[in-house]
Amino acid sequence: MDYDVIDASISPTGRLDILSKSEVSLLLDTSQGGLYQMLRRCSLAVLNSGGFIDDGQELLDRYKSFEISLVQNERGIRLALKGAPAVAFVDGHIIKGISEHLFSVLRDIIYVSNEISGNPSFDLQSPEGTTDAVFHILRNANILRPVVRPSLPNLVVCWGGHSIPRHEYDYTKLVGYEMGLRGLDICTGCGPGAMKGPMKGAAIGHAKQRIVGGRYLGITEPGIIAAESPNPIVNDLVIMPDIEKRLEAFVRTGHAIVVFPGGAGTAEEILYLLGILLHPDNAEIPYPLILTGPERAAEYFHQIHQFIGQTLGPTAQARYQIIIDDPERVAREAVEGIRRVREFRKRREDAYYFNWLLKIAPEFQKPFAPTHENMRGLELHRDQPPHRLAANLRRAFSGIVAGNVKEAGRRAVEQHGLFEIRGEPAIMAQMDKLLKSFIAQQRMKLPGKEYAPCYRVVR
Repeated sequence: MDYDVIDASISPTGRLDILSKSEVSLLLDTSQGGLYQMLRRCSLAVLNSGGFIDDGQELLDRYKSFEISLVQNERGIRLALKGAPAVAFVDGHIIKGISEHLFSVLRDIIYVSNEISGNPSFDLQSPEGTTDAVFHILRNANILRPVVRPSLPNLVVCWGGHSIPRHEYDYTKLVGYEMGLRGLDICTGCGPGAMKGPMKGAAIGHAKQRIVGGRYLGITEPGIIAAESPNPIVNDLVIMPDIEKRLEAFVRTGHAIVVFPGGAGTAEEILYLLGILLHPDNAEIPYPLILTGPERAAEYFHQIHQFIGQTLGPTAQARYQIIIDDPERVAREAVEGIRRVREFRKRREDAYYFNWLLKIAPEFQKPFAPTHENMRGLELHRDQPPHRLAANLRRAFSGIVAGNVKEAGRRAVEQHGLFEIRGEPAIMAQMDKLLKSFIAQQRMKLPGKEYAPCYRVVR
């Protein structure tokens, strides 16, 4: 099947208008050590905004002829696109938001390569060094800003699946609308589904309240961006180097988190935050966490709640609340939770725009490579502190996400067979039950696509 494509040359929007010769060479280097393939994959994902696809390899196969290059002249740089998806253009001109996202990709890839990777100033083997790197990446992207409205910090992180039915998507819009009416800004993983809905609803709420400058922040990473192309509402986009720094960026910048129904990726996010909150050093830190969905999603949250109770225990269950089919209450609880966050941070003299006080242990920061050996070697038993069990459970779900949608993970499964997940029988039984429910509810792939498991649970 042929897809409409277009060739174009575009100028940067923003402050990234000049590059050094070495930066250009590295970006156009197609060798294993170069950045070209990452730039190509991320740029193609941005250009495919709105495309109904959640398979990075399928996207690359669909636009095999796509190429991107940088052209330098005396006035700065331009991006030359060949074989780009025509959906990114109107009457031959690139959509402005997509153009901004393209240069966000370029900005973050260059900054991480030049200023973070291999820089002795950032000790990425230490928790403090990793957090410092996350801070600098976000600051360079102009994500960290002092509170401009005098009332309160107001950024709500929304997690949830990209593969959700229409009634769940509509519910996310209603929740976003109620939060927008209350002056709350939205941060998501930037993709479709439960990542787009809250932003769309909040945009209407902001418009009704005549709020100018509402923020719709999208945080992604190179391994997932092709499966979750940035939705067009995102007005701030940042590409973190890996999933662990992406997750840390969410919890450091957000003031509350609302979770909608999803699949393995959403379970990974919930376990990540619960594992952090279960650390003894974080016991007194307020962090509003709300799980919500329409009435028809009640069983989904019952299964999640049961899984958490059977693995991490009642202390973990006490760190969140479940609200079913009540968007207005979700928004009110988010506002009240943020009020407690504001008072705590003011009392402790912590910044509103970055949660420095939150303790994030190394097991939540070290990048997890979902190889067959690493997946088999996960310590999934209750003979360890709950926050460490949460970290290992998070890694298991991260491996499943990689096998589902990430190019490297899918290739590993194709070459070496299914990932094996082993552990304490009682935990494996609960995990198997939860994952089977995700499959039955079609939460592992976009609607209409058959899901082939990338894993095997060994009891």
